[in-house]
This record gives sequence, C-alpha cells and structure tokens, in this order.
Amino acid sequence: MDEARRLVSTPPKMNTTRYELRAVTREDVGDVLELARHLNSVNLPFNAKTIEELITLSERSFAGEIEDIRRREYIFLLYDHEAKRAAGTSLIVAQLGRRDAPYIYFQVRKEERYSKTLDRYFVHDVLKMHYSYNGPTEIGGLVMHPDYRRSPDRLGTMISYVRFLWIAARRELFQDQVLAELLPPLDEDRTSHLWEAVGHQFTGLTYREADHLSKKNKEFIRGLFPGGDIYASVLPPEAQAVIGQVGKQTKGVEKLLRRVGFAYVHRVDPFDGGPHFVANTADIALIQQAVSRPCSIRQTERSPSSEPPKRSALLAASYETAPWFRVIPSPTARPNGPHIEVSSAEAAQLDISDGQVVWFLPLV
Repeated sequence: MDEARRLVSTPPKMNTTRYELRAVTREDVGDVLELARHLNSVNLPFNAKTIEELITLSERSFAGEIEDIRRREYIFLLYDHEAKRAAGTSLIVAQLGRRDAPYIYFQVRKEERYSKTLDRYFVHDVLKMHYSYNGPTEIGGLVMHPDYRRSPDRLGTMISYVRFLWIAARRELFQDQVLAELLPPLDEDRTSHLWEAVGHQFTGLTYREADHLSKKNKEFIRGLFPGGDIYASVLPPEAQAVIGQVGKQTKGVEKLLRRVGFAYVHRVDPFDGGPHFVANTADIALIQQAVSRPCSIRQTERSPSSEPPKRSALLAASYETAPWFRVIPSPTARPNGPHIEVSSAEAAQLDISDGQVVWFLPLV
C-alpha cells in the first residue's frame, strides 16, 4: 500500500482533547437525529429511519463498500467528550448529478429591455431550468447545535474544514469542482416563497413534500416544470426577494466559502432560490494547504499555570475500521521538514507511532 495511504489498524482509545471530529457511525443515530431537529433539510432530515439510512450509506462509503465512488456520501461528526454529545455535523456528496439523478438548478441571467417609443428601460432576472448528469462534488449538511454556535473554540470552522481535509486526503474520490448550496431567507415556518410562486403551481406539492421526494426521485421536476424562461418580474415580490440571496443563518458560511475560493455562479436551487457557490477543487485554499507527511513524536511540557495555546490546526489519521478518519484540534502540531511534529499526547489520542503518515491543516 502507498505510504500516503497507510492506515492505522485499530481506532484510538484515549481522548486527551475535549473535541474530536470523525466519521459518523451507527452508534451516533440519536445524536445526529437531535442535530437534524435544528435543520431538517433534505441532506439531514429530522426522521429516524432516514437518518439511519444516511449513516449506513456513510459507513459503507468510508469503508469503500460502495463500488461506484460517485454514489458515496460521507458524514462527519463533531463530538464533545466532556458533555458526551455531538456538537455538529457536516457532509460530502461525492457527486451531485448522475444519469439517474441529475443536478438540477435554475440558471439566473440578466436580460435588458428598452422601448424607444415609451422611453422605458428594464432589467429582468430570468430563470431557466438546467440539468447536469456529470455534476460536481457537493458539501453540505453543516449543522451546529445551538449550544455551541458561539463557542470561542471555532467549532463551526472545524466541522466545516474537516470536509476539505478528507477531500485532500482522498482526492481521487471526488470531482474537479465542489459546490455548496446555501439556504436563502426563509420564514419562521420555513416557507419557501419561490416554491409557492413557481414549484407548487406546477407540481401541486408542498415545499417539504417536493424536497423530500427529490432526494430519491427527480423525474417529477423534468416532467412538470416549464422548460422555457421564467421572468422573475412576474412573480410576487417576496419570491423575487429570495432569489440568489443568502439567509441570515448562513452568512457565516458564505464568508468562509468566499475566503477559501468559492464564488456565486448565478445558479439557484429551484425549490427555495438559495444560491449555489462553486470552486475548482484544485483551487480551494484549504485543499492546497493540507499537508500529508510522516509524523515525528516529541515530548511536550507546559506549565500548569500557563494559558493553553490557541488551537491552530487540525491533525488527522486514517483507520482500516470505524471511524476510518479521526481528527483533533492541535495547538502545537506543525510541519517540520519531511515530517509533521506532534506531541506524545496527540499521538496517543490518535493511536499513531513515529513515522505514521498523518494529515495537517491550519485553522486559518
């Protein structure tokens, strides 16, 4: 086996940091269901049976049991050892858009109109449905429990970054572009004004019904939606207002995505109008900054009275069995020549020995 892919044979048994990130396992169903209650999206629905199915799919994906790599989905869990509960999740869909399940979106373009007779000029937003059968990798399912959203430990950053670290570690499993779909402004009851104005009129389904059905079957969209242009100017003002807009709850995600290389590509979700952000995989700053090298274990001491240093990086190791990929925040790990220096405590928690290949990603 290639040295860069060398795996630890057994998962670690010691926990020396409060938080860790890892692949989700079937023992986490209760924790993930509780987190889903705070989002209840198509990627992470508040439904016990569906959550069990998603976790099984994730386990089989990490284990390499799903031969078609495009059909793999990976769920990550941020676990709080002190409170003994999950603090957040995130997700990677290996490929969004295949022949049996296309990537569907509204392309948004500007169209200028002018009448010399009336001396009137208008700029219209025009929506047109598009289908892709060889789509990008998608990152999503980013959920933080409300109790942890304002933590000074940068927990949201960590659960977001772990996806890019896994893509860097297994680059051959993913597409050349990565997409993130952000939620638009929604009412408190999660009403989608765009769906009410367009989708409901053509399908007779509620937003929730259509969102749930589309996870497994998208045929109804092609069969019932109009194939031509839809002028946003004829829609109700509240529907026009959400097209391509980022909701308040995802402003922080937008900021992070833009910082690492993503950009809005004038595509929106046909159900709720949420904007799609895309980046070339090779150009994503976090993937460029991820480093894989053999580790060099050193003994570290810190005075009990000294302040703990700021967590500055993620340190990861891979395993042959669950949880397959385990990540801890590290205050002191750093690349040093051909090695990555780690403390003995970190090595013990990750169950790695001197020379074992690890992954390192700065928390910039």
